[in-house]
Amino acid sequence: MKISKYIFPAILLASLTSCEDLLEEKPKSIVVETFFNTAAEVEAATNGIYSPLRSNNYAVYETTLECQADYAYGRGSWAPLHEYQGFNDANISRVADLWNAFYLSIRNANLIIFNAPKGNAISEADVRKYVAEAKFLRAFNYFQLVRNWAGVPLRTENNMSTEDLAKSTPEQVYALIVADLTEAEQNLPEKAAQAGRPFKWSAKLLLADVYLNLKQFAEARDKADEVIKSAKFSLVPVKTPADYQTNVFGPELASTTEEIFFFKYTRQVAQGNYMLWITNHPSTGLFNFGGAYVVYGQTTDPFYQAWDEKDIRKGLWNKVNIGLGPNTLLSSKFVDKAAVAQNGAGNDDPVYGYADALLIYAEAAGMAGNGPTAAAMEAVNQVRRRAYGLPPTVAAADDYVTANYTAATFQDLVLRERAYEFHYLGKRWLDLKRTGKVKEAIQQSKGITVADKHLLWPIPNSELNFNKALDPGKDQNPGY
Repeated sequence: MKISKYIFPAILLASLTSCEDLLEEKPKSIVVETFFNTAAEVEAATNGIYSPLRSNNYAVYETTLECQADYAYGRGSWAPLHEYQGFNDANISRVADLWNAFYLSIRNANLIIFNAPKGNAISEADVRKYVAEAKFLRAFNYFQLVRNWAGVPLRTENNMSTEDLAKSTPEQVYALIVADLTEAEQNLPEKAAQAGRPFKWSAKLLLADVYLNLKQFAEARDKADEVIKSAKFSLVPVKTPADYQTNVFGPELASTTEEIFFFKYTRQVAQGNYMLWITNHPSTGLFNFGGAYVVYGQTTDPFYQAWDEKDIRKGLWNKVNIGLGPNTLLSSKFVDKAAVAQNGAGNDDPVYGYADALLIYAEAAGMAGNGPTAAAMEAVNQVRRRAYGLPPTVAAADDYVTANYTAATFQDLVLRERAYEFHYLGKRWLDLKRTGKVKEAIQQSKGITVADKHLLWPIPNSELNFNKALDPGKDQNPGY
Protein backbone atom coordinates (compact mmCIF):
# COMPACT_ATOMS: atom_id res chain seq x y z
CA MET A 1 0.00 0.00 0.00
CA LYS A 2 1.68 3.21 -1.16
CA ILE A 3 1.43 6.03 1.35
CA SER A 4 3.55 9.15 1.53
CA LYS A 5 5.96 9.13 4.43
CA TYR A 6 5.65 12.88 4.91
CA ILE A 7 1.97 13.44 5.51
CA PHE A 8 -0.32 11.52 7.83
CA PRO A 9 -3.70 11.86 9.55
CA ALA A 10 -3.51 13.04 13.16
CA ILE A 11 -6.47 12.67 15.42
CA LEU A 12 -7.27 15.15 18.16
CA LEU A 13 -8.18 13.31 21.32
CA ALA A 14 -10.65 14.75 23.77
CA SER A 15 -10.63 11.37 25.52
CA LEU A 16 -11.22 7.66 24.95
CA THR A 17 -13.79 7.17 27.68
CA SER A 18 -17.41 8.27 27.98
CA CYS A 19 -19.84 10.43 26.05
CA GLU A 20 -18.39 13.65 27.36
CA ASP A 21 -14.84 12.32 26.90
CA LEU A 22 -14.86 11.49 23.23
CA LEU A 23 -12.19 10.38 20.82
CA GLU A 24 -12.84 12.81 17.98
CA GLU A 25 -11.30 11.89 14.67
CA LYS A 26 -10.35 15.06 12.75
CA PRO A 27 -7.75 14.29 10.12
CA LYS A 28 -5.19 16.99 9.42
CA SER A 29 -2.21 17.03 7.13
CA ILE A 30 0.94 17.53 9.16
CA VAL A 31 4.46 17.95 7.83
CA VAL A 32 6.93 15.79 9.72
CA GLU A 33 9.62 18.47 9.87
CA THR A 34 7.40 20.85 11.85
CA PHE A 35 5.64 18.30 14.05
CA PHE A 36 6.57 15.73 16.75
CA ASN A 37 8.22 18.40 18.88
CA THR A 38 5.97 18.53 21.94
CA ALA A 39 4.20 15.88 23.98
CA ALA A 40 0.84 17.22 22.76
CA GLU A 41 1.90 16.91 19.13
CA VAL A 42 3.22 13.38 19.60
CA GLU A 43 0.06 12.36 21.44
CA ALA A 44 -2.09 13.73 18.62
CA ALA A 45 -0.02 11.75 16.13
CA THR A 46 -0.22 8.63 18.30
CA ASN A 47 -4.00 8.88 18.23
CA GLY A 48 -3.76 8.52 14.47
CA ILE A 49 -2.63 4.91 14.91
CA TYR A 50 -6.10 4.03 16.19
CA SER A 51 -8.12 5.60 13.39
CA PRO A 52 -7.84 2.76 10.84
CA LEU A 53 -8.81 0.26 13.55
CA ARG A 54 -11.51 2.13 15.43
CA SER A 55 -13.45 2.88 12.28
CA ASN A 56 -15.73 0.14 10.93
CA ASN A 57 -12.69 -1.92 10.01
CA TYR A 58 -12.15 -3.84 13.22
CA ALA A 59 -15.82 -4.86 13.43
CA VAL A 60 -15.62 -6.03 9.81
CA TYR A 61 -12.43 -7.93 10.66
CA GLU A 62 -14.07 -9.70 13.61
CA THR A 63 -17.10 -10.51 11.47
CA THR A 64 -14.94 -11.99 8.72
CA LEU A 65 -13.38 -14.28 11.31
CA GLU A 66 -16.65 -15.05 13.05
CA CYS A 67 -18.41 -16.17 9.85
CA GLN A 68 -15.83 -18.96 9.67
CA ALA A 69 -16.40 -20.28 13.20
CA ASP A 70 -17.80 -23.77 13.57
CA TYR A 71 -20.89 -22.37 15.32
CA ALA A 72 -21.63 -19.58 12.83
CA TYR A 73 -22.65 -18.80 9.26
CA GLY A 74 -22.42 -15.72 7.10
CA ARG A 75 -25.34 -14.15 5.25
CA GLY A 76 -25.34 -12.47 1.84
CA SER A 77 -21.88 -11.62 0.52
CA TRP A 78 -20.40 -13.19 3.66
CA ALA A 79 -21.92 -16.62 2.95
CA PRO A 80 -18.92 -18.02 1.00
CA LEU A 81 -16.88 -17.76 4.20
CA HIS A 82 -18.82 -20.59 5.81
CA GLU A 83 -18.41 -22.72 2.71
CA TYR A 84 -14.65 -22.92 3.44
CA GLN A 85 -13.51 -23.24 -0.18
CA GLY A 86 -11.50 -20.05 -0.38
CA PHE A 87 -12.45 -16.40 -0.71
CA ASN A 88 -14.60 -15.15 -3.59
CA ASP A 89 -14.22 -11.70 -5.18
CA ALA A 90 -16.39 -9.88 -2.63
CA ASN A 91 -14.47 -11.27 0.33
CA ILE A 92 -11.09 -10.87 -1.38
CA SER A 93 -11.92 -7.19 -1.73
CA ARG A 94 -13.09 -7.02 1.88
CA VAL A 95 -9.92 -8.49 3.36
CA ALA A 96 -7.82 -6.32 1.04
CA ASP A 97 -9.37 -3.32 2.78
CA LEU A 98 -8.41 -4.86 6.13
CA TRP A 99 -4.83 -5.37 4.92
CA ASN A 100 -4.73 -1.68 3.99
CA ALA A 101 -6.16 -0.67 7.38
CA PHE A 102 -3.59 -2.68 9.31
CA TYR A 103 -0.73 -1.28 7.25
CA LEU A 104 -2.03 2.28 7.55
CA SER A 105 -2.07 1.86 11.32
CA ILE A 106 1.45 0.39 11.16
CA ARG A 107 2.64 3.32 9.04
CA ASN A 108 1.28 5.78 11.60
CA ALA A 109 3.01 3.85 14.38
CA ASN A 110 6.30 3.87 12.49
CA LEU A 111 6.12 7.66 12.21
CA ILE A 112 5.90 7.95 16.00
CA ILE A 113 8.72 5.48 16.58
CA PHE A 114 10.98 7.29 14.11
CA ASN A 115 10.15 10.92 14.86
CA ALA A 116 9.21 11.21 18.55
CA PRO A 117 12.82 10.77 19.77
CA LYS A 118 13.80 13.77 17.62
CA GLY A 119 11.34 16.16 19.25
CA ASN A 120 12.89 19.35 20.61
CA ALA A 121 10.38 20.04 23.39
CA ILE A 122 9.38 16.64 24.74
CA SER A 123 10.73 14.80 27.77
CA GLU A 124 12.51 11.46 27.55
CA ALA A 125 9.77 9.95 29.69
CA ASP A 126 7.09 11.06 27.23
CA VAL A 127 9.12 9.78 24.29
CA ARG A 128 9.42 6.36 25.91
CA LYS A 129 5.70 6.29 26.71
CA TYR A 130 4.48 7.21 23.23
CA VAL A 131 7.02 5.03 21.41
CA ALA A 132 5.94 2.13 23.64
CA GLU A 133 2.30 2.77 22.77
CA ALA A 134 3.19 2.87 19.07
CA LYS A 135 5.14 -0.38 19.34
CA PHE A 136 2.25 -2.05 21.18
CA LEU A 137 -0.12 -1.08 18.38
CA ARG A 138 2.36 -2.01 15.65
CA ALA A 139 2.70 -5.44 17.25
CA PHE A 140 -1.08 -5.71 17.51
CA ASN A 141 -1.46 -5.01 13.79
CA TYR A 142 1.26 -7.44 12.75
CA PHE A 143 -0.32 -10.09 14.98
CA GLN A 144 -3.50 -9.85 12.92
CA LEU A 145 -1.56 -9.90 9.66
CA VAL A 146 0.66 -12.89 10.42
CA ARG A 147 -2.20 -15.06 11.69
CA ASN A 148 -4.31 -14.49 8.60
CA TRP A 149 -1.79 -13.95 5.80
CA ALA A 150 1.34 -15.67 7.27
CA GLY A 151 4.48 -14.06 5.80
CA VAL A 152 4.02 -10.37 4.96
CA PRO A 153 6.24 -7.38 4.14
CA LEU A 154 7.74 -6.14 7.38
CA ARG A 155 7.49 -2.37 7.28
CA THR A 156 9.20 -0.61 10.18
CA GLU A 157 10.55 2.83 11.02
CA ASN A 158 13.79 1.83 9.29
CA ASN A 159 12.37 1.19 5.81
CA MET A 160 9.48 3.64 5.50
CA SER A 161 10.85 5.03 2.25
CA THR A 162 11.26 1.58 0.68
CA GLU A 163 8.38 0.91 -1.66
CA ASP A 164 9.50 -2.50 -2.90
CA LEU A 165 9.79 -4.83 0.06
CA ALA A 166 9.88 -8.64 0.00
CA LYS A 167 7.80 -10.78 2.30
CA SER A 168 9.31 -11.66 5.64
CA THR A 169 8.75 -15.12 7.05
CA PRO A 170 6.17 -15.63 9.80
CA GLU A 171 9.08 -16.26 12.16
CA GLN A 172 10.56 -12.86 11.33
CA VAL A 173 7.20 -11.15 11.80
CA TYR A 174 6.72 -12.83 15.16
CA ALA A 175 10.24 -11.81 16.20
CA LEU A 176 9.34 -8.15 15.66
CA ILE A 177 6.04 -8.59 17.50
CA VAL A 178 7.78 -10.08 20.53
CA ALA A 179 10.49 -7.40 20.50
CA ASP A 180 7.91 -4.61 20.27
CA LEU A 181 5.80 -6.01 23.09
CA THR A 182 8.80 -6.68 25.31
CA GLU A 183 9.74 -3.02 25.01
CA ALA A 184 6.13 -1.91 25.41
CA GLU A 185 5.62 -3.76 28.69
CA GLN A 186 8.75 -2.12 30.07
CA ASN A 187 7.86 1.45 29.06
CA LEU A 188 4.07 1.68 29.09
CA PRO A 189 2.61 3.18 32.27
CA GLU A 190 1.39 1.05 35.17
CA LYS A 191 -2.06 2.57 34.73
CA ALA A 192 -3.61 3.73 31.46
CA ALA A 193 -3.55 7.51 31.08
CA GLN A 194 -7.01 7.25 29.51
CA ALA A 195 -9.41 4.36 29.12
CA GLY A 196 -8.69 2.76 25.77
CA ARG A 197 -4.95 3.36 25.79
CA PRO A 198 -2.69 0.36 26.37
CA PHE A 199 -0.73 0.12 29.58
CA LYS A 200 1.78 -2.34 30.97
CA TRP A 201 -0.78 -5.06 31.58
CA SER A 202 -2.19 -4.75 28.06
CA ALA A 203 1.28 -5.48 26.68
CA LYS A 204 1.79 -8.44 29.01
CA LEU A 205 -1.54 -9.99 28.00
CA LEU A 206 -1.03 -9.46 24.27
CA LEU A 207 2.44 -10.96 24.65
CA ALA A 208 0.91 -13.96 26.44
CA ASP A 209 -1.45 -14.46 23.49
CA VAL A 210 1.46 -14.20 21.05
CA TYR A 211 3.42 -16.81 23.00
CA LEU A 212 0.35 -19.07 23.02
CA ASN A 213 0.17 -18.86 19.23
CA LEU A 214 3.88 -19.64 19.04
CA LYS A 215 3.31 -22.68 21.28
CA GLN A 216 5.76 -21.23 23.78
CA PHE A 217 3.45 -22.39 26.53
CA ALA A 218 5.63 -21.71 29.56
CA GLU A 219 6.19 -18.13 28.44
CA ALA A 220 2.47 -17.66 27.71
CA ARG A 221 1.57 -19.09 31.12
CA ASP A 222 3.98 -16.82 32.95
CA LYS A 223 2.91 -13.61 31.19
CA ALA A 224 -0.78 -14.32 31.75
CA ASP A 225 -0.02 -15.22 35.35
CA GLU A 226 1.61 -11.81 35.87
CA VAL A 227 -1.67 -10.19 34.85
CA ILE A 228 -3.68 -12.45 37.16
CA LYS A 229 -1.36 -12.00 40.14
CA SER A 230 -1.36 -8.23 39.75
CA ALA A 231 -4.82 -8.35 41.42
CA LYS A 232 -5.80 -5.32 39.36
CA PHE A 233 -8.60 -7.03 37.45
CA SER A 234 -11.67 -9.14 38.19
CA LEU A 235 -14.70 -10.58 36.44
CA VAL A 236 -17.93 -8.62 36.76
CA PRO A 237 -20.53 -10.86 38.48
CA VAL A 238 -23.73 -11.59 36.55
CA LYS A 239 -27.05 -13.28 37.22
CA THR A 240 -28.88 -12.90 33.91
CA PRO A 241 -28.19 -12.33 30.21
CA ALA A 242 -29.28 -8.73 30.79
CA ASP A 243 -26.43 -8.35 33.29
CA TYR A 244 -23.96 -9.32 30.55
CA GLN A 245 -25.61 -6.89 28.15
CA THR A 246 -25.61 -4.00 30.62
CA ASN A 247 -22.79 -4.52 33.11
CA VAL A 248 -20.17 -6.30 30.96
CA PHE A 249 -20.81 -5.09 27.38
CA GLY A 250 -23.21 -2.20 27.96
CA PRO A 251 -23.20 0.97 25.85
CA GLU A 252 -23.07 3.34 28.82
CA LEU A 253 -20.08 1.76 30.57
CA ALA A 254 -17.01 3.98 30.82
CA SER A 255 -14.90 1.01 31.96
CA THR A 256 -15.09 -2.17 34.04
CA THR A 257 -12.81 -4.22 36.28
CA GLU A 258 -12.36 -6.62 33.34
CA GLU A 259 -10.96 -4.13 30.86
CA ILE A 260 -7.35 -4.65 29.77
CA PHE A 261 -7.39 -3.46 26.16
CA PHE A 262 -10.69 -2.37 24.63
CA PHE A 263 -11.48 -0.27 21.60
CA LYS A 264 -13.56 2.55 23.04
CA TYR A 265 -16.71 3.82 21.36
CA THR A 266 -19.40 6.35 22.09
CA ARG A 267 -22.82 7.40 20.84
CA GLN A 268 -21.74 9.76 18.12
CA VAL A 269 -21.89 9.31 14.37
CA ALA A 270 -18.75 7.55 13.10
CA GLN A 271 -17.52 7.21 16.70
CA GLY A 272 -19.61 4.18 17.64
CA ASN A 273 -19.34 0.42 17.44
CA TYR A 274 -20.37 -0.89 14.00
CA MET A 275 -20.72 -4.47 15.26
CA LEU A 276 -24.26 -3.79 16.47
CA TRP A 277 -25.38 -2.99 12.93
CA ILE A 278 -23.70 -6.16 11.68
CA THR A 279 -25.21 -8.53 14.25
CA ASN A 280 -28.74 -7.33 14.95
CA HIS A 281 -32.08 -7.82 13.18
CA PRO A 282 -34.74 -5.08 13.00
CA SER A 283 -37.35 -7.32 14.66
CA THR A 284 -35.48 -7.70 17.95
CA GLY A 285 -35.56 -4.04 19.00
CA LEU A 286 -32.10 -4.40 20.54
CA PHE A 287 -30.53 -1.83 18.23
CA ASN A 288 -32.58 1.16 17.16
CA PHE A 289 -31.07 1.29 13.66
CA GLY A 290 -32.24 -2.17 12.65
CA GLY A 291 -29.31 -4.29 11.59
CA ALA A 292 -27.83 -6.35 8.78
CA TYR A 293 -27.88 -9.68 10.71
CA VAL A 294 -24.77 -10.81 8.85
CA VAL A 295 -23.71 -13.59 11.23
CA TYR A 296 -26.07 -16.25 12.53
CA GLY A 297 -26.18 -19.70 14.09
CA GLN A 298 -28.54 -22.67 14.11
CA THR A 299 -30.17 -24.42 17.07
CA THR A 300 -29.63 -27.73 15.26
CA ASP A 301 -25.83 -27.41 15.30
CA PRO A 302 -23.94 -29.78 17.64
CA PHE A 303 -22.14 -26.87 19.28
CA TYR A 304 -25.38 -25.22 20.39
CA GLN A 305 -27.13 -28.45 21.34
CA ALA A 306 -24.25 -29.51 23.63
CA TRP A 307 -24.29 -26.15 25.43
CA ASP A 308 -25.72 -26.39 28.96
CA GLU A 309 -29.01 -24.49 29.23
CA LYS A 310 -27.99 -23.23 32.68
CA ASP A 311 -25.05 -21.34 31.19
CA ILE A 312 -26.18 -17.71 31.11
CA ARG A 313 -24.02 -17.05 28.04
CA LYS A 314 -26.28 -19.35 26.00
CA GLY A 315 -29.07 -16.89 26.73
CA LEU A 316 -27.19 -14.33 24.60
CA TRP A 317 -28.18 -16.35 21.52
CA ASN A 318 -31.82 -15.69 20.54
CA LYS A 319 -34.08 -17.44 18.06
CA VAL A 320 -34.89 -14.95 15.30
CA ASN A 321 -36.46 -15.96 12.00
CA ILE A 322 -34.51 -13.95 9.43
CA GLY A 323 -36.07 -15.84 6.55
CA LEU A 324 -34.04 -18.98 7.12
CA GLY A 325 -36.49 -20.76 9.41
CA PRO A 326 -37.38 -20.80 13.11
CA ASN A 327 -34.12 -22.43 14.21
CA THR A 328 -31.95 -19.43 13.32
CA LEU A 329 -29.94 -17.85 16.11
CA LEU A 330 -28.66 -14.28 16.42
CA SER A 331 -26.42 -12.94 19.14
CA SER A 332 -27.78 -10.38 21.58
CA LYS A 333 -24.41 -9.82 23.21
CA PHE A 334 -24.27 -6.17 22.16
CA VAL A 335 -27.38 -4.05 22.75
CA ASP A 336 -27.88 -0.31 22.35
CA LYS A 337 -31.40 1.02 22.02
CA ALA A 338 -30.19 4.63 22.03
CA ALA A 339 -27.53 4.51 19.32
CA VAL A 340 -27.35 7.51 17.01
CA ALA A 341 -26.35 5.81 13.75
CA GLN A 342 -25.41 2.47 12.20
CA ASN A 343 -21.88 3.25 13.42
CA GLY A 344 -23.04 5.20 16.45
CA ALA A 345 -23.53 2.60 19.20
CA GLY A 346 -21.84 3.18 22.55
CA ASN A 347 -20.66 -0.36 23.28
CA ASP A 348 -16.91 -0.86 23.55
CA ASP A 349 -15.14 -3.73 21.79
CA PRO A 350 -13.53 -5.98 24.45
CA VAL A 351 -10.41 -7.03 22.54
CA TYR A 352 -8.62 -8.26 25.68
CA GLY A 353 -10.23 -8.59 29.09
CA TYR A 354 -9.60 -10.47 32.30
CA ALA A 355 -11.29 -13.60 30.97
CA ASP A 356 -8.58 -13.68 28.27
CA ALA A 357 -5.90 -13.65 30.96
CA LEU A 358 -7.56 -16.51 32.85
CA LEU A 359 -8.14 -18.71 29.81
CA ILE A 360 -4.76 -18.04 28.19
CA TYR A 361 -3.14 -18.92 31.50
CA ALA A 362 -5.21 -22.08 31.86
CA GLU A 363 -4.49 -23.43 28.38
CA ALA A 364 -0.80 -22.53 28.48
CA ALA A 365 -0.30 -24.00 31.96
CA GLY A 366 -2.01 -27.22 30.92
CA MET A 367 0.09 -27.58 27.82
CA ALA A 368 3.33 -26.61 29.54
CA GLY A 369 2.72 -29.04 32.40
CA ASN A 370 1.41 -31.92 30.27
CA GLY A 371 -1.90 -31.70 32.07
CA PRO A 372 -3.93 -29.21 34.07
CA THR A 373 -2.61 -27.85 37.33
CA ALA A 374 -4.90 -26.86 40.16
CA ALA A 375 -4.27 -23.18 39.32
CA ALA A 376 -5.08 -23.75 35.65
CA MET A 377 -8.35 -25.46 36.53
CA GLU A 378 -9.21 -22.68 38.95
CA ALA A 379 -8.74 -20.13 36.16
CA VAL A 380 -11.23 -21.98 33.95
CA ASN A 381 -13.65 -22.46 36.80
CA GLN A 382 -13.65 -18.72 37.56
CA VAL A 383 -14.88 -17.98 34.04
CA ARG A 384 -17.41 -20.81 34.21
CA ARG A 385 -18.75 -19.86 37.65
CA ARG A 386 -19.44 -16.33 36.49
CA ALA A 387 -21.32 -17.76 33.52
CA TYR A 388 -23.58 -19.72 35.89
CA GLY A 389 -24.33 -16.69 38.04
CA LEU A 390 -21.98 -17.72 40.85
CA PRO A 391 -19.24 -15.70 42.58
CA PRO A 392 -16.24 -16.22 40.28
CA THR A 393 -13.64 -16.78 43.01
CA VAL A 394 -15.68 -19.05 45.31
CA ALA A 395 -15.45 -22.81 44.77
CA ALA A 396 -18.70 -24.41 43.58
CA ALA A 397 -20.10 -27.93 43.82
CA ASP A 398 -20.08 -28.54 40.07
CA ASP A 399 -16.61 -27.12 39.33
CA TYR A 400 -14.48 -28.94 36.81
CA VAL A 401 -12.12 -31.40 38.54
CA THR A 402 -8.43 -31.49 37.63
CA ALA A 403 -8.08 -35.27 37.89
CA ASN A 404 -10.67 -35.81 35.14
CA TYR A 405 -8.53 -34.23 32.39
CA THR A 406 -5.38 -34.92 30.41
CA ALA A 407 -3.39 -32.22 28.62
CA ALA A 408 -5.36 -32.83 25.41
CA THR A 409 -8.83 -33.00 26.95
CA PHE A 410 -8.10 -29.99 29.14
CA GLN A 411 -7.10 -27.96 26.08
CA ASP A 412 -10.41 -28.96 24.47
CA LEU A 413 -12.21 -27.83 27.62
CA VAL A 414 -10.49 -24.44 27.56
CA LEU A 415 -11.20 -24.00 23.85
CA ARG A 416 -14.88 -24.70 24.51
CA GLU A 417 -14.97 -22.14 27.32
CA ARG A 418 -13.25 -19.64 25.02
CA ALA A 419 -15.92 -20.26 22.38
CA TYR A 420 -18.70 -19.66 24.90
CA GLU A 421 -17.04 -16.61 26.41
CA PHE A 422 -15.76 -14.84 23.30
CA HIS A 423 -18.43 -15.46 20.68
CA TYR A 424 -18.74 -12.61 18.18
CA LEU A 425 -15.24 -11.34 19.01
CA GLY A 426 -13.55 -13.15 16.12
CA LYS A 427 -11.45 -15.51 18.28
CA ARG A 428 -12.88 -18.97 17.56
CA TRP A 429 -11.56 -19.37 14.00
CA LEU A 430 -8.09 -18.30 15.05
CA ASP A 431 -8.24 -20.70 18.01
CA LEU A 432 -9.11 -23.59 15.73
CA LYS A 433 -6.31 -22.66 13.34
CA ARG A 434 -3.58 -22.30 15.93
CA THR A 435 -4.46 -25.64 17.52
CA GLY A 436 -4.73 -27.51 14.21
CA LYS A 437 -8.39 -28.34 14.83
CA VAL A 438 -10.04 -26.42 11.97
CA LYS A 439 -10.75 -29.31 9.62
CA GLU A 440 -11.92 -31.64 12.36
CA ALA A 441 -14.22 -29.04 13.93
CA ILE A 442 -15.82 -27.90 10.65
CA GLN A 443 -16.31 -31.47 9.45
CA GLN A 444 -17.95 -32.39 12.74
CA SER A 445 -20.20 -29.32 12.93
CA LYS A 446 -21.10 -28.78 9.27
CA GLY A 447 -19.96 -31.84 7.33
CA ILE A 448 -17.70 -29.69 5.13
CA THR A 449 -14.10 -30.41 4.20
CA VAL A 450 -12.13 -27.18 4.56
CA ALA A 451 -10.02 -26.42 1.48
CA ASP A 452 -6.35 -25.79 2.21
CA LYS A 453 -6.52 -22.45 0.39
CA HIS A 454 -9.13 -21.26 2.87
CA LEU A 455 -6.65 -21.30 5.75
CA LEU A 456 -4.83 -18.16 4.57
CA TRP A 457 -6.18 -14.94 3.13
CA PRO A 458 -5.06 -13.74 -0.31
CA ILE A 459 -2.52 -10.94 -0.50
CA PRO A 460 -4.28 -8.01 -2.21
CA ASN A 461 -3.61 -7.45 -5.90
CA SER A 462 -2.93 -3.80 -5.11
CA GLU A 463 0.04 -4.89 -2.98
CA LEU A 464 1.29 -7.33 -5.61
CA ASN A 465 0.97 -4.73 -8.37
CA PHE A 466 2.61 -1.89 -6.42
CA ASN A 467 5.31 -3.81 -4.55
CA LYS A 468 7.80 -4.91 -7.20
CA ALA A 469 9.67 -7.05 -4.67
CA LEU A 470 6.72 -9.43 -4.65
CA ASP A 471 6.28 -12.05 -7.36
CA PRO A 472 2.52 -12.68 -7.86
CA GLY A 473 3.30 -16.21 -9.01
CA LYS A 474 5.43 -17.11 -6.01
CA ASP A 475 4.44 -14.78 -3.18
CA GLN A 476 0.66 -15.02 -3.35
CA ASN A 477 -0.81 -17.41 -0.81
CA PRO A 478 -1.63 -20.90 -2.16
CA GLY A 479 -4.78 -21.24 -4.23
CA TYR A 480 -5.05 -17.60 -5.30
